[in-house]
Amino acid sequence: MLLVGIQGTGKSLSAKTIAHEWRLPLLRLDSGRLFGGIVGESESRVRQMIQLTEAMAPCVLWIDEIDKAFGNITSSIDGDSGTSRRVFGSLITWMQEKTASVFIVATANNVKILPAELLRKGRFDEIFFLNLPTEAERQEIFKVHLQRLRPNRLREFNLALLAKQSLNFSGAEIEQVIVDAMHQAFSTRVEGQRRDFNTEDILQAVAQTVPLAAIAHEQIEALKQWAAQAGARTASNDVLLVEELKQYSTEQGIGPLEVD
Repeated sequence: MLLVGIQGTGKSLSAKTIAHEWRLPLLRLDSGRLFGGIVGESESRVRQMIQLTEAMAPCVLWIDEIDKAFGNITSSIDGDSGTSRRVFGSLITWMQEKTASVFIVATANNVKILPAELLRKGRFDEIFFLNLPTEAERQEIFKVHLQRLRPNRLREFNLALLAKQSLNFSGAEIEQVIVDAMHQAFSTRVEGQRRDFNTEDILQAVAQTVPLAAIAHEQIEALKQWAAQAGARTASNDVLLVEELKQYSTEQGIGPLEVD
């Protein structure tokens, strides 16, 4: 499967969760490190990766940020004497023909630059789009992090208010505002004593944070349009998020994307 979406929405965490739930070894492939500076080294690394992965089977192979390695590979500019194309060809051929029990999970932020032949059925059977969390999901994310950090004080935090005020925040941004609130409270002394953070500290950190959804609004909208056009499945079972993705197809008259 290919996991695409906005940064900080849990693509890497999802890959780790799959291996954990299936109780299988997780191998992380940094696709950028496949390429070496010596002639033939890159192709050799691909063969080594395949041999190691199949030797570990059954396992989950997580290809991290695959768009950074193979984005725009079909462009006419080729500054590495065709090495990247040969590496890419070896990889997709193995993905198509492998018989070992290797489940591949790839993550991508800028999926639009990936070559179409990588996206067709047989290489990636499913594409999942990870959207920004809804208010209910944000509340659960706050609960997870606060339960980990302050399990004895969880009831003291107003999770519903925090979720409401953190509109368009990703999971990673929610985690960071909690960390910021901890630092802010720790630096504040009350009667000479350092105090612990509370709901107000987190709300203040939220107010001081500009989420990526606001900074990169156009890029995110374009990604949602691509997901609708490509027929990507939404990773959330929330009805509102499912309908949002369908609405992009309906409003713009977008049909299924031919990627073969």
